[in-house]
Amino acid sequence: MRVDVLSKEYPPEVYGGAGVHVAELVRALRQQPDMEARVRCFGAQRDEAGTSSYAEPSSLADANPAIRTLGVDLAMVDDCAGAHLVHSHTWYANMAGHLAGLMHGIPHVVSAHSLEPMRPWKAEQLGGGYALSSWVERTAYEGAAGIVAVSAAMRDDVLRSYPAVDPARVHVIHNGIDTDLWSPVPHPDRVRALGLDPDRRSVIFVGRITRQKGLPLFLRAVAELPADVQLILCAGAPDTPEIAAEVRALVDGLAASRDGVVWIEEMLPRADVVALLTAATVFACPSIYEPLGIVNLEAMACETAVVATATGGIPEVVVDGSTGWLVPIEQAADGTGTPLDPDRYVSDLAAALNDAVADPDRARAFGVAGRQRAIESFGWAAIADKTVELYRSLLA
Repeated sequence: MRVDVLSKEYPPEVYGGAGVHVAELVRALRQQPDMEARVRCFGAQRDEAGTSSYAEPSSLADANPAIRTLGVDLAMVDDCAGAHLVHSHTWYANMAGHLAGLMHGIPHVVSAHSLEPMRPWKAEQLGGGYALSSWVERTAYEGAAGIVAVSAAMRDDVLRSYPAVDPARVHVIHNGIDTDLWSPVPHPDRVRALGLDPDRRSVIFVGRITRQKGLPLFLRAVAELPADVQLILCAGAPDTPEIAAEVRALVDGLAASRDGVVWIEEMLPRADVVALLTAATVFACPSIYEPLGIVNLEAMACETAVVATATGGIPEVVVDGSTGWLVPIEQAADGTGTPLDPDRYVSDLAAALNDAVADPDRARAFGVAGRQRAIESFGWAAIADKTVELYRSLLA
């Protein structure tokens, strides 16, 4: 069986959880018997067999980013000839999958990593392009032969956002983690070079600077931590200049009142992220929208305890009182995920973080339990098996 996997992100051009998912899924699919997985992705040429890259058309260089995305999608469609099935990831590649399915008469599978109706703040980033990306996603989902939701919570979001979709076509297959690549690796000299003192308590955040990640709320909560607790922010790629400025002001305010505030804006190699996660007392995931939260799995696999918002698919990963702390949140029902009482959420988040750093031994025990959970419940081989089973059911 030949499956063409369509994605904006693919190594080395990966900036979010969806790109990590695609890379690991493809690797696992290529280890399956009788399976040929070809990749079609955006950007520069990759030196990898079975992988093709597509640049934005130069004629669209001055167009809205959503229009440039569709230009890449159109370039992919003809090349999917000969595939038995196409599998697209995120709205960026959804139209390529939808059109390839129609053009070649083959099933189109969509993986739901996030949903445009759940991210209305993207209008700040894309302008009118947000209306176009929303149309693309709706069209692809309503026409797909199968939809993979990365959590049960995401399945609920898909059906609520797109009521025309047949529930029988939406299947839950969790995100996964490679627990060989993500495992605890103490490297005190390297983390010191990155600005972290491994002998002091610390809280680490890893993620993009976007509304859904809740970074401004988290930075307010950090102000309530003891002054000796370090903050490590691995945060870049801001969605807009406005949120970049908001985060900058909050970080500057923290740095003016405490030491040990380290902000790393460039994307680090995995080895550095692993070293930082291994050294940290606790990992924080203050997201207000998270279909599953692969970053939590990465932290857990590195034996780092997690403090995370009890929203979306996060409670399907983090076990409160066993692998970490879940922070309650009451959210607006308008798709933004905005806390109804931001001050209360910040206070509850600060309380959980304080609880975590107050007892490093307990945090370490939670970390050990988290890695065990990642190994047992989120291995890629099992996820690939379930994905291939879905493919075969659509071709039967």
